Amino acid sequence: MNTSALYHRPESEFAYLYDPETMHVRLRTARGDVREMGLLYGDPYFLDKEEWFRKPLQMIKTLSTDLYDYWFVEVTAPLKRLSYAFALKGHDGISVFYGDHGVYPLEEDYLRMPNNYFRMPFFHEVDRYKTPEWVKKTVWYQIFPERFANGDPSNDPEGTLAWGSADPSRENFFGGDLQGVIDKLDYLEDLGINGIYFCPIFEASSNHKYDTIDYLKIDPAFGDAETFKKLVDECHKRGMKVMLDAVFNHIGDSSPQWQDVLAHGEDSQYVDWFHINEFPASYKRGENFEDAYDITYDVFAANPHMPKLNTANPEVQDYLLNIARYWIEAFDIDAWRLDVANEVDHAFWKKFRIVCDEAKKDFYILGEIWHSSQNWLQGDEFHAVMNYAFTDAIMGYFVKNELSLSKMVSEMNNQLMLYRNQTNQMQFNILDSHDTPRLLTEANEDKDVMKQAMAFTYIQPGVPCLYYGDEIGLTGGMDPDCRKCMVWEEEKQDRDLHRFVKELNGIRKEQQKILSEGTVYWRQVSEESGVVIFERMLGGEVIRGAFNTGEHTARVELIGEALFSNLADVSDGAVELARKGFVLMKE
Repeated sequence: MNTSALYHRPESEFAYLYDPETMHVRLRTARGDVREMGLLYGDPYFLDKEEWFRKPLQMIKTLSTDLYDYWFVEVTAPLKRLSYAFALKGHDGISVFYGDHGVYPLEEDYLRMPNNYFRMPFFHEVDRYKTPEWVKKTVWYQIFPERFANGDPSNDPEGTLAWGSADPSRENFFGGDLQGVIDKLDYLEDLGINGIYFCPIFEASSNHKYDTIDYLKIDPAFGDAETFKKLVDECHKRGMKVMLDAVFNHIGDSSPQWQDVLAHGEDSQYVDWFHINEFPASYKRGENFEDAYDITYDVFAANPHMPKLNTANPEVQDYLLNIARYWIEAFDIDAWRLDVANEVDHAFWKKFRIVCDEAKKDFYILGEIWHSSQNWLQGDEFHAVMNYAFTDAIMGYFVKNELSLSKMVSEMNNQLMLYRNQTNQMQFNILDSHDTPRLLTEANEDKDVMKQAMAFTYIQPGVPCLYYGDEIGLTGGMDPDCRKCMVWEEEKQDRDLHRFVKELNGIRKEQQKILSEGTVYWRQVSEESGVVIFERMLGGEVIRGAFNTGEHTARVELIGEALFSNLADVSDGAVELARKGFVLMKE
C-alpha cells in the first residue's frame, strides 16, 4: 500500500458539516491501491467505554483522478462531537490504521489511543459553510449591456453606430442600455432564465465599463437609478435574480481619485489609494488602447487605464464596502460577481462578506477566479467562483480536442474534490463569456458539438450560465469579437438552436434537485469508443447522460425515460447514438 498517498485534513473539504446534524468525511488514497475502507468513529469521551472502533462504517469510493481515489461517508453524532480515523485494507493484503498521528498497524493497541484520532470537537452551526438555496435553482444568463438591446436611443453616447452595423472593437459603441433589457425580459423568461448576470453598469469611459469612474452612478449611456430600480423590480416580479459586477481590484483612470493623483502627484490625498512605484504616474502606449509598457504604477494586466486599488487602505475599504452595501439596500440586488477577485487581498474579502450578509439574507457572492480556489471558498469570503477549471476540462475534450477523455474526467473530479459539496452545488458553470471566444466559434460552428457540450455541462454539479446570444447562434472570437450586438430579427436567428436551449433550460429546472445535490458517478468512460455515461443519483432517482464523442455510431443499453436527446434513437432499453449524439434519461 502506498501510504504516502494517504491524505485527510480535519475541518476542511475533507471533513465538514453539510447540514446541522450531518458531517461529510473524505479520504484520499493512491489510485487503485485500497480494496476496502472503514471509518472508525464515535464520541471522544467514550472510546474505552463503548469501544466504537470495533464497528467501522464502510466508506464508498466515489471519484478518481489519474493519481488518486477519493472515499466518502456521511455520519451523525448524537452529542455533536466526534473522534474518527480510518481502517484501510489494500489490494496487496496490507491493513493499516490512519489517524491524526499518521499511519499505524491496524492493531487494538493503537486503536485505543485517543490522540491517534482526528477530531470534530463540536458541530458548531455558526461555523458551518452555508449557501443561499435559491442559487441551486437558477439558470443564469450573462448580459454585456452595451451589446444586448438599445431600448432608449436618447441616451446613446456620441458616435454611436447603428445596431450591428460593424464588428465590435475596444472603442466603438452601439447603444445597448438597461431599458433594452427591460424590453426583453419576456424573451428571457420564455427562454427559461431566472437569473441575470450583468457586466458592469456603473459610470465608466469604455464600452465594457470595467474602468469605473463612479461606482454609485449608473452609466448615463445605460440609463439612471430609476431605470435600474424598475429593471430589478420587473426581474423580481418574474422570479428572476439580479447579479451585478463589482470591479474592486482597480478603478478607471478617469475617476476623480486617479485624476487627483495625476494632478498632485505625491501630495494627492488619494496617493495611498493606489500602488504607485514611481512618480510621476506614467506609461508608454503599447499595441492598442488597453496595452502599455514602462508603467510606473500597478494596473490590471497591462491596461494603463485601470490603476489597481490598495484594498489594504482603510479609506479604500470604507469606500468600497459602502458601495457593496448601497446597491443591496437601495436596489435589492441579489448577488455580486467580483471581477479579478484573486488579485484582491483576503482580508478585504472577509470584510466584504460580512457587509453583504448583514445587508441581505441569502445574498450570493461569486468570484472571478480562473484557477483552483480553496482559499476563497472556506465559508467566510465567496460562495462560489466562475468555474473556468470545469470550462477548460469540458471545452478541452468536447470542443477543442486538446484533452483525452480520461484526462477530462480526472480534471473534473479533481475540482470537485477541492471543495465542500455545498460549494460544488453553487459553482458557476460557463462555456464562454465576455472574456473568451464564443462557444459556437470554438466548436467550428458545429452546432451538434455545441449542443453536446451544453447538455453535458447542464447535468454537472453547479449552476449553468448562458452567454447572451449563444441560444440563437451568435459567433465571435476572443474579445472584443465575442461582444457582438445581439441579433433580434427572428429570421436571422437559429430558431432550432433556440428551441434546444429553451428545452435544456426547462430540463435543468425540472430536475434541479437531482442535478444540484445528486451524487456523481462515471458509469462508462471509453477512450476507444468515445462513449461517456455519466450519472447523478439522489435517493432512488437517477438522471443518466450518454454521450457519443467517437467517430462511429454507438449502441448503449440504458434503462429509464428519455428526457432529452440529439442525434439519438431510443427504443426498448437501448439507445443508438450517432456521432456527436447524446441522450438524457431518468430512472
